[in-house]
Amino acid sequence: MLGSNRDLRSTWTPPGPLVGALVGLLFGPLLEVPAPLSAQDIPGLPSFDDVLSLEGVGGVALSPDGATVAYTVRHTVWDDNTYDTEIWIAPADGAPYPLTRTVDGSSTSPAWSPDGRWLAFLAERGEGEETQVHLIDPRGGEAWAITEIEEGVSGLAWSPAGDRLMLMVREPESETDEAREETYGAFAVEDDPGPSSHLWMMTVDEGGEGGEPERLTGGDYHVAGFEWSPDGTRVAYIRQPNSNLLSFMESDIYVLDVASGESRELVAGPGPDASPAWSPDGEWILFSEFDRDLGSYFYLNGELARVPAAGGAIEVLTGDFDEDPGGAEWTEAGIRFVASARTDRVLYGLDPDTRAVTPFQLPAPVVGAWDFTPDGRALAFTGSSAETLAEVYRAWGGVAEGATASAPDTRSGPVGGQAAEGGVAAGDPEWVKLTDMTAQTEGWALGSREVITWESEDGTEIEGVLYKPADYDPSRRYPLLVDIHGGPTGTSRPQLVPSYVYPIIHWLGKGAVVLQPNYRGSAGYGEAFRSLNVRNLGVGDMWDVVSGVEHLIEAGVADPERLGAMGWSQGGYISAFLTTNTDIFSAISVGAGISNWMTYYVNTDIHPFTRQYLKGTPWDDPEIYAVTSPMTNVARASTPTLIQHGEFDRRVPIPNAYELYQGLQDVGVETKLIVYKGFGHGISKPKELLAAVWHNWQWFGKHIWGDDIELPVETDDAAAATGGGP
Repeated sequence: MLGSNRDLRSTWTPPGPLVGALVGLLFGPLLEVPAPLSAQDIPGLPSFDDVLSLEGVGGVALSPDGATVAYTVRHTVWDDNTYDTEIWIAPADGAPYPLTRTVDGSSTSPAWSPDGRWLAFLAERGEGEETQVHLIDPRGGEAWAITEIEEGVSGLAWSPAGDRLMLMVREPESETDEAREETYGAFAVEDDPGPSSHLWMMTVDEGGEGGEPERLTGGDYHVAGFEWSPDGTRVAYIRQPNSNLLSFMESDIYVLDVASGESRELVAGPGPDASPAWSPDGEWILFSEFDRDLGSYFYLNGELARVPAAGGAIEVLTGDFDEDPGGAEWTEAGIRFVASARTDRVLYGLDPDTRAVTPFQLPAPVVGAWDFTPDGRALAFTGSSAETLAEVYRAWGGVAEGATASAPDTRSGPVGGQAAEGGVAAGDPEWVKLTDMTAQTEGWALGSREVITWESEDGTEIEGVLYKPADYDPSRRYPLLVDIHGGPTGTSRPQLVPSYVYPIIHWLGKGAVVLQPNYRGSAGYGEAFRSLNVRNLGVGDMWDVVSGVEHLIEAGVADPERLGAMGWSQGGYISAFLTTNTDIFSAISVGAGISNWMTYYVNTDIHPFTRQYLKGTPWDDPEIYAVTSPMTNVARASTPTLIQHGEFDRRVPIPNAYELYQGLQDVGVETKLIVYKGFGHGISKPKELLAAVWHNWQWFGKHIWGDDIELPVETDDAAAATGGGP
C-alpha cells in the first residue's frame, strides 16, 4: 500500500534469497510459440476462486510455558462475500484444532493469561455488534463475552499477575454531536479528528468473570498503543494529538501509574515516538523513534532507542543498522525485532549493551507474525518461502544460553539463545512445523521462482523475482508480464502462489514468464537505495523496470513483441508512467495508480508523502510535479491500458483514474476504466476481487495472446456464489 514504511502498531505484528544471474546469453532467434490455451484448458491449475479460497495463517500467541501456540486462520466465505478469521490451537502434542467456530463475525487477537488458564480474544458476535473481549478455555468449550462496551474494544493485554485486563476503547459520540446531526444532518469538516481512544481497565476473577471496566485515561488526546510494566504497576502508552491518520507523526511516550491514574511524559519531541516495550527488570523502556529530518520520514530509517523508565537520556541502539526495524520485543534473552533483508524478512536479536545485531537462523526466510515467551527461550512464528505458503513454527526448551541443541527431540532445542557476549548464539535449533497450509496446493503446477539481478540505466543494481512455467524451455522465448509492487517501500519476495488481482500462476500455465522488480525505493536494500527515487519518482522507477525487461530479452527469455506491465498503488503509478512514457509494452494495467501528482497531492489522505518524495509542493516547484506525472506525456501514449480503481479510495483518490482515462481517450488509446463500488484503496471482498482477477485475465489475454475472453456468468446459484474460474 502506498504510504509510510513505519511500523505503527503497538500490540500486533504486521505488514521482509536465492540469486541467479541471467548474464552472458546472446539474443537468440524467436521460436514458434504453441497456440495459446483458453481460460478453461490449463492442466494442473486450480480455478481463480480456488486460489482466492486458500486459507492463510495470521497472528500467533505462544502460551506462557512455550508449549502451546494459538494462531489465527482466515478463510473465504463466498456466500456472504466476506472473510472469516478463527483461532486455532496447536498443543504440545497432537494435531492443531479450531478453538473458535463463530458463525457470524471473526475471532482475532488471541492473548494468553499469564497462568495459561484462559485465552482472551476480540470478536464480533452477531450482525451490527461492536467488538468485545471474550474468554475461552484453551482446551476447548464455549467462549463468553466479558465486556459490553458500547463503542467496542480495539486492543487488550493481560496484567502480569493475570487479574486485570487493560483495554483500548474508542470514545462514544458526544451528546453535542448527536444533537448536531439531528438538526443539520450528516456532514464532515476536513481534518477534524474523529473519536479518540483511551485506556480502560477491568478485573478478571479466577472463574473468568469480568468486573466493571474503569477508565484510566481521558482528555484531548488519542492513545494509539500500550504495554504493561513487568510489575503491573505502570503502563507505557503512545499519546498523539488525535486519531487523525497523520497524527502519529506527533506521537510521544507517556507512563501511567495504574494506582493513582496519573500520567507523566517520558519521551517527547519532533517526529513519532512509538511502540514502547519494557525491559524485563522494568528499568528501561524500548521504543521506536524518528528524530531526524521530518521531511524524509517516508523513506529514511527509523531507529530503536531506550530510555530509563524513570526518565533520562535517550540511547539509540540501532544507529548502525541500515534498515527500518519494526515490532520490537524485549525478553530476558535480549531484544528481538524484524526487518527486511533483500527479499527476506528476518528476525534479529539485539544486545542492548553491546548494540550487536544478529539474525536468527529460522526454517523459513520470510517471517510474518512472531511471539516469544518472556524469558526468550521459546518462539512461535509464521514463515513462508518460495516453496511454501505461510506456516506456523515453534521451538521451545530450556537449553543453557549459548549452547547448541544436543537432544534429537524437536521440543528441546534452543531458539538461537543469547550468548554471553551478546547476539544470537550459533546453535542448531530444531523446529516443529505445526501446520501444513501448503498441502492446499498439492497437485498444482506452480512453476519455479528465482531471484535475479540486473543493472539499471544509471548503473544501480536491481533485484527481482522471476517466475517461470513448470515446463520452462530455455531454448524458446516467452511472453513477459511485469508485476510491480506498491509502497514504494514494499518488497517483492518469491512466493509459492503470488496473488491479489493478478492471476500470475495462470499466466505461467498459459505460457508466460512473470517478473516482479524490486525497483529503487524498495525496502530491504538499505536507506540509500530507498532514497534513490526522491525527486526521481517514475523516471528512475521506469529505468529499473525497463532495464529488467531488456535484461530478459537479451538473455533470450522474453519475447520483445509480447510484453505487459501492471501494478497496484505505487505499482499502479509506475504502470501509468510506463503507459505515457514508453511504447515497448503490448498492454498495461493500472491499479489504484497516481496519474497526476498535483491532483494526488490535493486529494490524498497522506499529503506529506508527496512533499517528502518530491521535496516541494506544486506551488513552489511545479516542474518536478510535471516531470514525474504520467499525465504530462499522455499525448505520447499508445499502449492499451486497463484502469482499476476503488470508488472511495482516499489514499489514491479516484480523480487520478478519471484523469488518465479521459486523457488516453482523447489521444485515441484503447482504454477501459473499471470502478469497484464501495471500496477504498484495496479490494477487500472476495467476489469483487474475483472480478478484478478476471478483468486482468481478459485484458492481457486479448492483447498478449489475442484471446477473446468472456466474463463467465452462471445462473446456478451455487456456481454464482463462487464465481467460476479457469
